[in-house]
Amino acid sequence: MQRVSAGGASYYRNEAWSELRHGIFTRHGGVSQSCWNSLNLGASIGDNPEAVRENHRRMYNALDVNPGRAVSTWLVHSVAVKVVDARSKINGNLEQADAIITNQPDTPLVMRYADCVPLLLYDSVKGAIALAHAGWRGTVQGMAAATVRALESAFACRPEDLQALIGPAISRRNYQVGEAVAAQALAYFGAEAGVVTRDAAAGSAYLDLWRANRLDLERQGVHKIQVLDICTYDNTADFYSHRAENGKTGRFGVVISL
Repeated sequence: MQRVSAGGASYYRNEAWSELRHGIFTRHGGVSQSCWNSLNLGASIGDNPEAVRENHRRMYNALDVNPGRAVSTWLVHSVAVKVVDARSKINGNLEQADAIITNQPDTPLVMRYADCVPLLLYDSVKGAIALAHAGWRGTVQGMAAATVRALESAFACRPEDLQALIGPAISRRNYQVGEAVAAQALAYFGAEAGVVTRDAAAGSAYLDLWRANRLDLERQGVHKIQVLDICTYDNTADFYSHRAENGKTGRFGVVISL
């Protein structure tokens, strides 16, 4: 992975995807103040709307993508997938979904994160991409698997051709969860998968979102997987973390475009 600076913003990119315009943006290079400092892309968390719009402009400018063609969704911690194809009308309306897939060039897919897992997928054979958002709810319901199946159904992608990038998220050591969440993770992945670990002395359970989403992809036949294992909780100087900052924080952006 390569860290790039452009126009004051900084982001990570996969050097192997040179034919794509994509970036996992840090929180640097924006105009937001206070707890949203500085490149906050979240429009519904109390930040100044003008600042958020300017931050979006800077993010698109850093990647040289067309903001007028950008597609995003209203994130609801689901496994719903929005398909953008030649018949889709790109009008800026936000549908409720936590993944977007497309085979259309010049169509940036955009989402926002602050501890949840960014999932980026690319099929160079069929010319298709996906961007997904997997918090614990999406993870234990199979967000990664649902995205792969949607690519197969919509664009005839083969899992063995898919390349996946799993981005910065809260790490297992910092993600203590309750028994109800642990039970759902165990029900979906199985106890042998190792996605839930326990501290017997403290009586606590911990969920490994990176491992869980990687396993979900592998079970669908995706094996070209790279993990940018930067913990958002431990790296609030670079990324927003809802848990580490007690909910008073922004959202970092991820963009991918053919």
